[in-house]
Order: sequence, then C-alpha cells, then structure tokens
Amino acid sequence: QVILKESGGKLVQAGGSLTLSCAASGQPFKINILAWFRQSPGKEREFVSALSWHRGTKYSADSVKGRFTISRDIAKSAAYLQMNSVKPEDTAVYYCAASLKSGSHDFDRISEYDYWGQGTQVTVSS
Repeated sequence: QVILKESGGKLVQAGGSLTLSCAASGQPFKINILAWFRQSPGKEREFVSALSWHRGTKYSADSVKGRFTISRDIAKSAAYLQMNSVKPEDTAVYYCAASLKSGSHDFDRISEYDYWGQGTQVTVSS
C-alpha cells in the first residue's frame, strides 16, 4: 500500500512560480510511475506530468511543457512539481498518483494509477 499526501498549493499571481510536493509513505519502493493530475471545477481530471520512479524518465502534457517540471527524491520518498510562468488556466486541485504496475503504461490515463492523494489547491490570479 502507498499513501500519498500533497502540499504546497497556494494563491499565486499569473507569471509566478510555486512548487508542489507529494510525500509517499507505506511502501513507496513499490512505485513504478508517479504522476501529477489536476482538476478544475466542472472539468474532468487531466494529466499534467509523470515520471518513472526508478528510471527518472519524464512525460508531460503539451499544455505544461516548458513551464512545469516533475522530479523526485527517492531517499525522501517524495516527488515535486515545479510550476513556472503559471497562468489563470492552471487553477485547479492538483493530485499526485502512483502506479505499482510494471511494464508499459498509458501515463495520461487515470485508470493506470492505484493510489491517489487528497489534492492541493492552486489558484492563479490574473
């Protein structure tokens, strides 16, 4: 079992930066993929970015490429989402998710992930 807890969400002005953190506990060594998703009011949850926990390979949605960077610290069992040049459309609840599945993944599919955090609110003002 893996328990995920996000933190770092806040109110930020457009063009600003912030870093979200995802702390993993339980059996974090079983994680194969760690991802960030987000959900705005009235919209479906959407993929933001993912990484291979052990290899470090990264994947990002086109909407955040060049602005958001995913990373992880295995020793701390933590993952991060560095968000730069934020826009009002980045306003959402951000969730981290973990997949324990081995082999190939469809990184942007919600169904790929076994565990989810509670989410952290990011609000970008214009």
